[in-house]
Amino acid sequence: MISLPTVAKGLGTDILGISWALIAYQVAGIGLGVICGRLGDIYGHERVYGFGIVTMAISSLLCGASQDVFQLIAFRFVQGMGSAIVQSCGRTLGFRAMPEGSEGKAQGLMAMSHQFGFFVGPPIGGLIIDLTNWRWIFFLLLFLPSLAGVVLTYMVGRSVAVTARHSASVDYVGAFLFLLLTVLLTMLLDQRLAQVMGMSNRALLALVLAGTLWGFLSNEKKISSPMIDLSFFSIPNFGYGAIGLLMACVTQGLTTFVTPFYLQDVLGLSPTFMGILFLVQSVLNMGFAPVSGAITDRIGARFPLIIGVVCLMVAFFVGANLQANSHPILPAVLLAFTGIGSAFFNTPSQAAMVTSLPKEHWGTAVGIINAIFGLGHLLGISLSAILLTIAFRYYSGEPAATPHPGDGQVFVASMNVTYAAALGISFVALLTSMRIKGRNVS
Repeated sequence: MISLPTVAKGLGTDILGISWALIAYQVAGIGLGVICGRLGDIYGHERVYGFGIVTMAISSLLCGASQDVFQLIAFRFVQGMGSAIVQSCGRTLGFRAMPEGSEGKAQGLMAMSHQFGFFVGPPIGGLIIDLTNWRWIFFLLLFLPSLAGVVLTYMVGRSVAVTARHSASVDYVGAFLFLLLTVLLTMLLDQRLAQVMGMSNRALLALVLAGTLWGFLSNEKKISSPMIDLSFFSIPNFGYGAIGLLMACVTQGLTTFVTPFYLQDVLGLSPTFMGILFLVQSVLNMGFAPVSGAITDRIGARFPLIIGVVCLMVAFFVGANLQANSHPILPAVLLAFTGIGSAFFNTPSQAAMVTSLPKEHWGTAVGIINAIFGLGHLLGISLSAILLTIAFRYYSGEPAATPHPGDGQVFVASMNVTYAAALGISFVALLTSMRIKGRNVS
């Protein structure tokens, strides 16, 4: 993210143009994650993961060599496809590598490593840009690690038996419709993308989206080997887990969007001090994710889930009561409880969902979880913009006003509304967490 202004300048494009590189990666990750997990279930996660890591290596090299923004967008989509494969199959292999009954610990360790990447990535990326140029972000931080991953995958793969289920078939129609659903939903929520593609009519977009959703559900119900077996959602731990995880992701998307503007433009904190505050969230998330996983393995997912939701609700309550002159310790408390809550909620939620299904469907489960994360944050950010705009216009008394932190009192009051909405949505996650059963390992 920190390299975006430099990349845009280097390729001679603007914010809208470079945002397409982000959108392309996001659409590929959400739309292809489930089918990549399904392919791993059918043909073996070791084999499919190897293809994904090769795709990541090649696409990262091509991204760094891009000569214009259109090439970067195309290569970022391919990179997103590789990331979808690595995420779905890699995490499934991580679950399977642990002894039975240690799935919570596995998810906790994977969550910790994921957060560690966010912890060290931005500083290293900034240093690379200062010393060289933006292209080396792709060469050093993405291509070389992916190349190392290719070598390690080959070395490990030689001693691991590849598991495959060739009796099942691939639902290519369902995969295409799901990808189309992702594109349409992104266009509906991001009007800049819709306008560029000549589809700015929200009503028409919603109608096409509804028709595509109907076609997808009809296809999944009638074929013998669907991409997503809809009966999975009738399993309590999977169904309630999916709803709770979606709601939690929506709330975090709601609040993540507005918090930086409050810290920098209202409280007047420096970017360096803001970075330190956000490190609190990452460090606590890294530290508590393995703890949450260990508790999940010992007593089940329900208790850590409830702890996680309650911590998130405390964070949102603090956010709903922030003022334009609040002491920086309050947003620090907010971010601390967000980090702890995310660690205690995300780890048991995903472990409970995965282990509620037979092992031959774990790749599909991980793919669905990845899609829920992407869609939840996308919905949350869009809902945050809508609520912030409505509240800002109400408090300012200007029907056509655009939210801006220049009017601190009005902006903070509007931000309080988004946190209050997140607090309300959290009650859904709390209710679903209470319905999660104890240890359920397939």
